[in-house]
Amino acid sequence: MATLQPHMETREYAILTVLALATVGIGVFTTSKPLSTFFVESTRQFLTTTAAMAWITWWALVIGFAIAGGVEAWTSDEKVSDLLEGHGWREIGYGSLFGFVSSSCSYSAIATAKNLFKKGGSAAATLGAFMFASTNLVIEIGIVIWLLLGWQFLVADIVGGFMLIGLMASGFVYVTPDEVVEEARRNVQDQQDETVQDPVCGMEVDPDETEYSIEYEGETYYFCSQSCKESFDPEAATTSIPEKATSLSGWKELADKQWKEWGMLWDEIAIGFIFAGLIAGFIPEAVWTSVFSGATFGLPVYVFWTAVLGAVIGVATFVCSVGNVPFGAVLFSNGLPFGSVLSYIYADLIVPPIMDAYREYYGAKFAAILSGMIFVSAVITGFVIHFLFLGLGIIPDPSSVKIAEVKIEANYKMVLNILATGFFAFLYWLHRQDSAGQGDQSMSASTVD
Repeated sequence: MATLQPHMETREYAILTVLALATVGIGVFTTSKPLSTFFVESTRQFLTTTAAMAWITWWALVIGFAIAGGVEAWTSDEKVSDLLEGHGWREIGYGSLFGFVSSSCSYSAIATAKNLFKKGGSAAATLGAFMFASTNLVIEIGIVIWLLLGWQFLVADIVGGFMLIGLMASGFVYVTPDEVVEEARRNVQDQQDETVQDPVCGMEVDPDETEYSIEYEGETYYFCSQSCKESFDPEAATTSIPEKATSLSGWKELADKQWKEWGMLWDEIAIGFIFAGLIAGFIPEAVWTSVFSGATFGLPVYVFWTAVLGAVIGVATFVCSVGNVPFGAVLFSNGLPFGSVLSYIYADLIVPPIMDAYREYYGAKFAAILSGMIFVSAVITGFVIHFLFLGLGIIPDPSSVKIAEVKIEANYKMVLNILATGFFAFLYWLHRQDSAGQGDQSMSASTVD
């Protein structure tokens, strides 16, 4: 059984490279400008858009990951699966809450959800509420949505997120046969001897394949990545939250957890910025105008088919969680309707590598049902939220998203970014310090051959 990695593999990078070249190719064949002028102007637009998005969101990413790291480091998630065994409002609420305070990495989220499901949690509470909330309702993605797309999108993401969770839960309870759910649970439980759980992020790791392990007091712990290995502290203190928040060791735990998040997500965030820049720079406005030509067959039909298109784009781009938002901003500014952008963002749990993981975890039948439910729920939610916000008159003007026009100036953004950079450097310094207990001779790091 292959182990799902928290980073993209060579195949995914190759596909993204092809998509990037195709983006440039579309621009070359559709532009009306001389090629030399087109390449100079498009490259400048690409670089300024990418830099502007990074500039706008840097402080928010640092603070968001730090808050998420603090929540994970200073609170306990023991016996979580016991609270998710049913599919009532209580269990759905707990699943959403635990997802909100957990990792924003899609790969980590599906692995943790699988473990909770394996231990007896209901499909509605674990694969519906927890898994979705831990990728689309977490703190850092909310801050980035607010900065790049506006408060309306943030509210829509939250309202739509709970609607999607409700649709997923209803699908598991009323549509999916119980025997199919239990067959999927048996498939997961049958795999328990093949892999072990990363004690830091919860992902399943094959001891024979991973390169990262630590021996402590006669027991070997296996990790999915170097960042998780470095974040591991076997003697984490069972102190209260105020004690951890006021101690250097508590902040060391926070630094380790937030660095783990960066280790899992930095490449996807960077790819999201780069692709957003490429699309903004190299796709001429005439192409967007022809694709989003307007409500020829009526607004409901237009919003529905573009919601389907948004979800398909979300699947095809391979980018998950926070990395989706910059591209979503470019799509919205170029004509993709408000609700359809949400459908695009919500589709991050059905990118090809994750769907392949579903098949390995639960079997082909349940994987198809799960992936189909996520896709349909994303489309329906985007469609409904669009008309809800349209009725309230709070859909923002796409022209309000002017990322490329942002300049590096001596204003509050510069102050926030300078402070965030200093805070990031401090947390990195803490992370690089020896963990408590690592100097003990009973603990030794080893690499699996």
